[in-house]
Amino acid sequence: MLRTRAARTALATAVLALSAAGCGDAGGLQGAGPTSTATSPAKLWPSLTPASSPAWNYDNGDAEAMKGVTAPGDDIRTVDPMAVVKAEISQHPDDYNGSKAPYRETARRMAYCGKKPVNAKCPLLKAYYRDITGDGHADLTLGFRLLPGNQTAVRVYTVEAGRVIQVMSNNDAVSGVELAGRSVIIHAPSDLADYEYRFQWTWDPDQHVMLLTHDEMLHIGKRERLSTPSASPAPSASVSPSVSPSATP
Repeated sequence: MLRTRAARTALATAVLALSAAGCGDAGGLQGAGPTSTATSPAKLWPSLTPASSPAWNYDNGDAEAMKGVTAPGDDIRTVDPMAVVKAEISQHPDDYNGSKAPYRETARRMAYCGKKPVNAKCPLLKAYYRDITGDGHADLTLGFRLLPGNQTAVRVYTVEAGRVIQVMSNNDAVSGVELAGRSVIIHAPSDLADYEYRFQWTWDPDQHVMLLTHDEMLHIGKRERLSTPSASPAPSASVSPSVSPSATP
């Protein structure tokens, strides 16, 4: 049988009264102190003429077909990742070919790829397959080292009418990469201690490319180094202190 609102209110009041009588002040509600006053955003320089074009090129909205690379049956898994990287190298000679190319060593070391056992000099990283564009088919997320230097290329490819299309291209000093839903999240080290950069690229169904939707610097806390391994993890600063033996339960 459903209780009325008044009956439920009375029951809750009685339970609170019994709890207070049985435990005294221990465990009672305590004030958290004054709450800061909420303030609305203040618009600055209302007479400033808005900019009509971006100051920097964020590489948003760029899609590129990999020439000479096709996907039979529109299945990206049938495509050799090494062929995709070689296609990019051939399409961007200023980046990979020539003595003054910034990533010339990457092009040279591609000769070590595709061999068994795997050669550590090969700049190509493991390929991952997941539906990022939401069309029900797997897409290709690829990474390879950019040499010389300390950067990693992160790429995403999809298939359109049998053609392999690059829909995301990012070069950075990468410390980690994650796939989450329709997004690729790239972690990059910061020159500030205990901070990192985090970039999120998300598939845009209207533009048919991945756009840089989040660009932020996050505090990741101090990373303590243990001199000897411990059987149990050290307590973090966020864990509440345990009750002392003298405290009343």
